[in-house]
Amino acid sequence: MSTNKLICGVDEAGRGPLAGPVVAAAVILDPEYVIAGVTDSKKLNEKKRALLSTEIKQHALYWAIAQCDVEEIDQLNILHASMLAMSRAVAALPVAPDHVLVDGNRLPQLSVPATAIIKGDASEACIGAASILAKVERDRQMLEWHEHYPMYNFAKHKAYPTAAHITLLQEHGVCPIHRRSFRPVRELLNK
Repeated sequence: MSTNKLICGVDEAGRGPLAGPVVAAAVILDPEYVIAGVTDSKKLNEKKRALLSTEIKQHALYWAIAQCDVEEIDQLNILHASMLAMSRAVAALPVAPDHVLVDGNRLPQLSVPATAIIKGDASEACIGAASILAKVERDRQMLEWHEHYPMYNFAKHKAYPTAAHITLLQEHGVCPIHRRSFRPVRELLNK
């Protein structure tokens, strides 16, 4: 693809956790400004992600973050909610990209041409940048939720289904940001 086209990378964070939103980001990088170290957010530590997130926001041509909240996840299912969050992120950009590169094997509904790339967050810088923005934003929100519900220790596990989170969930019950459609939460509610 020629460099004068606006190529947008899209990725999401938070499909697996038992609580909180699924967050997506869309990023159009500046082809003249290379951001070193951009890759799949899961391959980076928290400090490196935070530094890269700041640099991406400062030097990308355009970026946007969108999400689906817990109610939407429970209503639609996590796959459809992830796709909707990605569509919203692209729609939130101030310009329409010429082409969208999406991490994974499925495409959200978009009004522009798009390509799904498995492990694209590691192979395409724009998708890696989107994965970093989405992960940093979701983690930031989980730290805020930790303030409201400290008994679940969201600051530590970010609501992923760790043994510690499952134990705390069984101990304290379900809180308003838990995803009721997810099996460990659903099973607890059905007891």
